Amino acid sequence: MSLVHRAPDSAHHAEGPAPRSDGSVSWPGPGVGPWVGLAARLVVGGVWVVASLLKLPDPQQSVRAVRAYEVLPEAVVPTLGALLPGIELVVGLLLLLGLATRPAAVVSAVLLVVFVAAISQAWARGLTIDCGCFGGGGQVADPGSSYFWEIVRDVGLLLASAWLVARPRTRMSLHPVLFSAPRGHRG
Repeated sequence: MSLVHRAPDSAHHAEGPAPRSDGSVSWPGPGVGPWVGLAARLVVGGVWVVASLLKLPDPQQSVRAVRAYEVLPEAVVPTLGALLPGIELVVGLLLLLGLATRPAAVVSAVLLVVFVAAISQAWARGLTIDCGCFGGGGQVADPGSSYFWEIVRDVGLLLASAWLVARPRTRMSLHPVLFSAPRGHRG
């Protein structure tokens, strides 16, 4: 008699890896993955919400930040600078609430890839700008080693977003509460 409770196979596929032929499960097992996902959702979502709330009061500051990277045509800069904080807020709220987790994580990952590329090119070209990630932006006297740490931060957030793309089912998510069929009903 085994003291280890094994969920039905469908639960393994939904929340974690399938068991190996010897009955063991690789990390993060079916019980751990959703908790890792919750942590990823809260961290990435929280960062997006904070970043957007710091930018929303001064939309022109966000436009200056986008312009400082010197990669986009001027005709695009004002629109992108104005829209970016709103996009960040929506993505952050969706992740915090656990609604449309995979699509929100995809948008998050795409934004982070663009941000890493933008910061990397600014660093490589010798531009002295504030990334504008949490407000601010534009030219600064000396960004020092901030580019390196901004890239490290964004790569970490990118990895967390990628986790959520691959494994969007997490603990304390509103999505199954709002969009699941009642027990006993199948759609």
